[in-house]
Amino acid sequence: MDPRDVIIRPVITEKTTKLMEEGKYTFVVNPRATKTDIRWAVEEIFGVKVAKVNTMRVLGKVRRMGRFEGRRPSWKKAIVTLEPGQRIEVFEGL
Repeated sequence: MDPRDVIIRPVITEKTTKLMEEGKYTFVVNPRATKTDIRWAVEEIFGVKVAKVNTMRVLGKVRRMGRFEGRRPSWKKAIVTLEPGQRIEVFEGL
C-alpha cells in the first residue's frame, strides 16, 4: 500500500493546532489502515520519527434537507505523536 493511500489529509482546526505545539498531528486516514500502517506512512512522507499513534472512528453526522434525512460519511482519525524534538515543517505557521 502506498503511503499516500493511507493518509488522506490533515485535520486543521483550532484544537489540532494547539496539539501541534505538543508534537501531536491529526490526520484523516484510510478506514482499513492499522496503527503500524499509519506510523510507516507518516515516517515515509514527512521523514520524522513517530512515538505513538492513537486512532478513532468518527461517526458521520445526520443532516436534513427539508423532510429528507441523510448522513455524512463516517471516517477514521489518527493522532500521531512524534518523538521529542521532531516536527513536521509543512504545518508550521498555519
